[in-house]
Amino acid sequence: MEARTTRRPGQKGTKRHLERFGDRLLFVRYRYDPAGRRRVTTVELIVDEQPWAPRTETALEKTTPRPPDLPELVALRIERHESAIRAKVKAAGAKWDAVRRVWILPLRRARALGLQERIVSAGS
Repeated sequence: MEARTTRRPGQKGTKRHLERFGDRLLFVRYRYDPAGRRRVTTVELIVDEQPWAPRTETALEKTTPRPPDLPELVALRIERHESAIRAKVKAAGAKWDAVRRVWILPLRRARALGLQERIVSAGS
């Protein structure tokens, strides 16, 4: 069913609906059903009105959930022949950075694995 015409109160085709629903009438729509070969008239009404004030920016900040703190990521240098350490780091969820040739892992996990001495500076 397609809506071909949407009329506001006072426009042609809304007179009897405006008489019936008064100020509550928002729209009159004429929908057409080609399969059933019929026209359906629908109305949109106001059913409730209440006072409302937009939220202030501070109120929005209080209700907007904050993103979780992202873990601090560190780069770990692991040599090619250290396959056992590399396997532990991979199992902990580390990602390989091919450009810098280091493994990237959250600091918390690197400490848990006892790999603090393998952390390289950002410039390395």
